[in-house]
Amino acid sequence: MSKALKLDESVFELVTRHPEVVEIMVELGFRDIAKPGMLQTAGRFMTLSKGMKLKKIELETVRLAFWQHGFEIIE
Repeated sequence: MSKALKLDESVFELVTRHPEVVEIMVELGFRDIAKPGMLQTAGRFMTLSKGMKLKKIELETVRLAFWQHGFEIIE
């Protein structure tokens, strides 16, 4: 059974529910999320969708990476 992640949820909410999301996001290039305090500040308003646009990462790349870890991305 896959775990669902919504693109418009804050990264803080995603990580609170599924802590392993941090490691997957770092693998995708969202390295700042691992910096101390970043999750508690920017992570509260940053969403996966906004981060993808900022880092210019395609949805299918993100979808595949999360799928490989048992997650489903919901738009």
